[in-house]
Amino acid sequence: MALKMFQAQIKLLRFLFLLIVIYGEVEHVYGVWPMPQQITQSTERYLLNPRVFALSYANDSMAQSGCSVLDVAFKRYFKLIFPDFAHGTGRDKSLRFGNTLRFYGELYVASIQQKYLNSISCSVKLGLESFSQLVYQDDSSAYFVNKTEIEDYPRFQFRGLLLDTSRHYLPVNSILSTLDAMAYSKFNVFHWHIVDDPSFPYQSSTYPDLSNKGAFHPMTHIYTQSDVRRVIAHARLRGIRVLPEFDSPGHTLSWGKGQPDFLTPCYKGDVPSGSFGPLNPTLSSSYQFMSDLFKEVTSVFHDSHVHLGGDEVDFTCWKSNPKVQAFMAKMGFGSDYTKLESYYMENILNITAALNKISIVWQDVFDYHEHIPKDTVLEIWRGTPAEIRAELGRITLAGHRVLLSAPWYLNHISYGQDWRNAYTVQPQNFSGTEQQKELVIGGEVCMWGEYVDATNLVSRLWPRACAAAERLWSNEKKTSSVERAFPRLKDFRCTLVRYCVLTIAEC
Repeated sequence: MALKMFQAQIKLLRFLFLLIVIYGEVEHVYGVWPMPQQITQSTERYLLNPRVFALSYANDSMAQSGCSVLDVAFKRYFKLIFPDFAHGTGRDKSLRFGNTLRFYGELYVASIQQKYLNSISCSVKLGLESFSQLVYQDDSSAYFVNKTEIEDYPRFQFRGLLLDTSRHYLPVNSILSTLDAMAYSKFNVFHWHIVDDPSFPYQSSTYPDLSNKGAFHPMTHIYTQSDVRRVIAHARLRGIRVLPEFDSPGHTLSWGKGQPDFLTPCYKGDVPSGSFGPLNPTLSSSYQFMSDLFKEVTSVFHDSHVHLGGDEVDFTCWKSNPKVQAFMAKMGFGSDYTKLESYYMENILNITAALNKISIVWQDVFDYHEHIPKDTVLEIWRGTPAEIRAELGRITLAGHRVLLSAPWYLNHISYGQDWRNAYTVQPQNFSGTEQQKELVIGGEVCMWGEYVDATNLVSRLWPRACAAAERLWSNEKKTSSVERAFPRLKDFRCTLVRYCVLTIAEC
């Protein structure tokens, strides 16, 4: 249902810029990143006077004053568009002359119900971002915009960015700055890989010992409930969803520090070795704990989806444990430990389904032939290009929606312009029907934290992530040339630098 609604929306989405302006001419045309679906520009230009310029709601727009997303966006973008006049509000209703930019959601708004007003606001906010990139200054510091017509909508509904805050703790301000840059690049999902083996920084109200004993530091390296609400609120005002990931049954070593009898004891021969492996899937207490934790998580994170992980489970410890062996025999699993992981994941999927959440899992869950609900979204994170194409075909043939992240692991770096590799990815280039290809709902860039912290996060992400942003937003045929993209990317990098400087100054 959500996919059909999205498809209907993108057919109707239109950005209409109406300007009452002072006319001039110059041969200068500015680009937009990501590239709009349709853009027509002229060398005609219009002078913008920040002292009398206003951003306002169109009279016949469903979104009006009081819409928090747009009210805040008008003020924020006025400061970005006119950095020399940052004291302006962008919403001076008393103006009767000068420049006025009115935002319409015209056909899009007309087709939508009141309960989807936030989606409308986010779409109009994306039009604001496009407009802000078109404004420039001449040598005399006057502001101009060229005559431009844009028709735009995203190619994919899911355009995500993953941050790993377990391997290295990222301060909240680093996350907020990343959300700002995501909004400028038209990403719309923040995938928060909040916990993992190295640390458990999420401060749970239900199980406070998880962070008390599992975080790098129980006071300075945690995300409180207030921190999480701050991140979600900041993201919402920028049209970004926050998707939490609590990966299990692997990647849970830090959990065991604050939750007794949670991890599987490893054995050396007939005696415990003193080390531990993944979550113990043979105990009913494990499922009660996970049920309680996800009740809390889904009440804190309000997105309709939750990421359950399910990747890279090392079976060595399970194989060594005599109680796990006995459970395997009892269940008739033989020596196939993928069946044990399947048993666990199916139970966890049932828990989140009972909480009315749609689950996203890594591709391993599908590869182990697990019985998973049809609405479960699979994410492809590994493989050669040929293996990725084959996996896309298999998953979509089974009727599952799929996300692609394998080509966009930006924590992997190489010398030179490696953004070119990310730019040339073709998410729907695999053997399958058109119906199968429509099940590819998007993808995300991933910034894993083994060698990334707040000191190098920005330089690793930007502008490299912008390549994937354009691939997920724009028409693939119109953006197939790396050489034609490079000048626009250079200009957009300068825009990001200017925007980030403003953000830091405001903080």
